[in-house]
Amino acid sequence: MTDTSLNTVNLADRMANSGQFKALYAEGMALVEETANYLDGPGRTASKALPRLAAVLYAAESMRLTTRLMQMASWLLLQRAVNNGEMNRDQVVAEKNKVRLDSFNCDRNAPGWAELPEAFRDLVEHSLRIQNRVAILDREIYRSNETPTLRPDNENSVQAQQNLLQTAFAKR
Repeated sequence: MTDTSLNTVNLADRMANSGQFKALYAEGMALVEETANYLDGPGRTASKALPRLAAVLYAAESMRLTTRLMQMASWLLLQRAVNNGEMNRDQVVAEKNKVRLDSFNCDRNAPGWAELPEAFRDLVEHSLRIQNRVAILDREIYRSNETPTLRPDNENSVQAQQNLLQTAFAKR
């Protein structure tokens, strides 16, 4: 009896070690640096000239942007450590559980969004695109072997959250 799993190629692992990952890593780290430079320089100046509502939104969105980028950079650094043999997969999985890639979105319809500096909005949009790419790669690499949670096929995650909220705040 032969073991056919020895001949199986894990495409996600291959992708994580490919030029595609290296390009994503470089783009993500460059965006972290670009954002830091913007927020410390032109962004700080621009934020002082914003109307009150837009200034509050700018402060909130810059915190979300920074958090999003730090989470994404953490994941990229962990994956690079695996690729370079500095950490094994089990070590990375333990550390990776602290990284959140599925949140920190923005509300482009929020009052004041259109008044935010265009360069800032561009950084937010770019960070969201990279976050999405990293989250997809993460699911492909690390979650493909996990057992899916049992949830009725017709229930989406938003509805599930709404149901939880209704249960939590139901009058007793």
